[in-house]
Amino acid sequence: QVHLVESGGGLVQPGGSLRLSCAASISINRLYGMGWYRQAPGKERELVAAITSITSVGGSTNYADSVKGRFTISRDNTKNTLYLQMNSLKPEDTAVYYCNVVVRTSSYEYWGQGTQVTVSS
Repeated sequence: QVHLVESGGGLVQPGGSLRLSCAASISINRLYGMGWYRQAPGKERELVAAITSITSVGGSTNYADSVKGRFTISRDNTKNTLYLQMNSLKPEDTAVYYCNVVVRTSSYEYWGQGTQVTVSS
């Protein structure tokens, strides 16, 4: 069982920034991929950003078109923590943000509990 603990959500004004964190109970080196998803009220959960084909020094990153140039996904292997730096936030970024990981050997995936991000003036 892998546990994911997210933090960093909150209320921010349009144009502001937030950084989300996801601490994992498993070494990042045992993961195939890590990512952030979000779900707005009445909408389906969607991919925001992900790192796949993780190696000790890199991986392949991809972003939803709606966040390219504004959001940056990164990780700290020493802390087994995934981050999402969100800049130039817009009201349409309002959603619950979920951390997701996929274990390399089993392909099992795990989800965090979610953290609310609200962008409003």
